Amino acid sequence: MKKQIRTSLRNSLSLGVALPLLLVLLSACSLPRFNVATNAVLYIPEVVQGNFVSREQKEFLKPGMSRVQVREVLGTPLVASVFHEQRWDYVFMIRRQGVPAQSFSLSVWFKGDVLERVTGDELPSEIEFVTNLVVKKSNTKVPELEAKEEDLRKFPAPVRKVDPAPAAPLPLPSSYPPLEPVKR
Repeated sequence: MKKQIRTSLRNSLSLGVALPLLLVLLSACSLPRFNVATNAVLYIPEVVQGNFVSREQKEFLKPGMSRVQVREVLGTPLVASVFHEQRWDYVFMIRRQGVPAQSFSLSVWFKGDVLERVTGDELPSEIEFVTNLVVKKSNTKVPELEAKEEDLRKFPAPVRKVDPAPAAPLPLPSSYPPLEPVKR
């Protein structure tokens, strides 16, 4: 009897785990498709991740600098692994609409608490980076924002309400309450 209960319990438990898992897997096959018109305007926000390090900052680093000095120049590293105590990684990525994603990385290597070497990508200067942020879009059609007379005739003229004569202003009070509380 106990053996039948265990087998029944095991089967129902297996079914209780397998059935929801199967439903989740099958539901992934029927995700809705979003039909977006080709002329629709979509806003994709800029995504900025990491620490921007400029060429000037990298050139300022010299072997023999302490960790504190490196942190003052570059800021807190994006990745400082417990398993790689002798290396700090600085990574910067920016994704913008209409522009290929930009990604830069820099690794700073220490021997003890002293800077040993710096490796990484060719970094842009601060001026180059800022000028690359400005995107000039070409082939952008600006809609005409001026209404023509025939377009305006389609709409009825607005009815303007005439306000009655304004009431006489209220007289100002002859005295005002004290600014400080009265002492008793």
